[in-house]
Amino acid sequence: MANTFDASERLLFTSESVTEGHPDKVCDQISDAVLDALLTQDPLSRVACETSTTTGLVLVFGEITTEGYVDIQSIVRDVMNDIGYNHSVAGFDAAQAGVIVAIKEQSPDIAGGVNVALEERSGTSADPFDNTGAGDQGMMIEGASTETPELMPLPISLAHEVRPVLAGVRKSGELDYLLPDGKEPVTVWRFEAVFVRVDTVVVSTQHREDVTLEQIQAIHQVRSPRCPG
Repeated sequence: MANTFDASERLLFTSESVTEGHPDKVCDQISDAVLDALLTQDPLSRVACETSTTTGLVLVFGEITTEGYVDIQSIVRDVMNDIGYNHSVAGFDAAQAGVIVAIKEQSPDIAGGVNVALEERSGTSADPFDNTGAGDQGMMIEGASTETPELMPLPISLAHEVRPVLAGVRKSGELDYLLPDGKEPVTVWRFEAVFVRVDTVVVSTQHREDVTLEQIQAIHQVRSPRCPG
C-alpha cells in the first residue's frame, strides 16, 4: 500500500555540499595543506592557519609554532592549480595571483593554556596523563545517524554524492565549459522523523561566459545512485 501523509505536516530539510572550487572549500584546502605539510616535518606543530581569498588574491594568516618550515606561497599555488584555477578564464590564475602571508608565532597567552592544563598547574589533576590544556572551544550539533551507511544525515549524504559527479564531468572534459566553483543543495521531505522523499536537487555551477542557456538546459539529468527516481 502506498505511503500517505498530510503534506501540511511535512518538514523540508535542506543540506548543501560545495565543490572544491567554492571559495569556502578553497580556503579550507589551503589551510589543510599548510597543516599537513608542517605536521609531516614536526608532529608537535601548533597550527592556527586561516585563509581568505578573492579574485586574484589569497591571504594566509594566523599563528603557527613549529620546528618545521614550508613555502606557503608554493603550497597555495599548488592547491589552486590542482583545483583547476589555472587560467584567467576561470577567474583565478594560480601562477599570476597574489599571495600574502601574515603568519606569526602562537600567542604566549594561548600557549600558556595549551602547554599544561590548569588542573596540572594547580595540582588538582588526578590523572598524571591528563595534563594537556585546550586553546579553543567549539560547538557542535547533530550526531551519528542510522539514515545512511556512513552514519550521516541523509540530505548531506545525498548532496555529497552529487558533488563528485559535477567535478567528474568537468575534469573529464565531458562538459568542458564548466569551471571549479559550484554547490549542490538537496532538500528532502521529512515526516514523523523519517525522510520520505527527495523534494529538490539544485546544481549551481560556475561556467565560461560564452556558454548559452540552451547549452546548459540540454545537459542530461545527473542522478545520485541513491535517488534513481
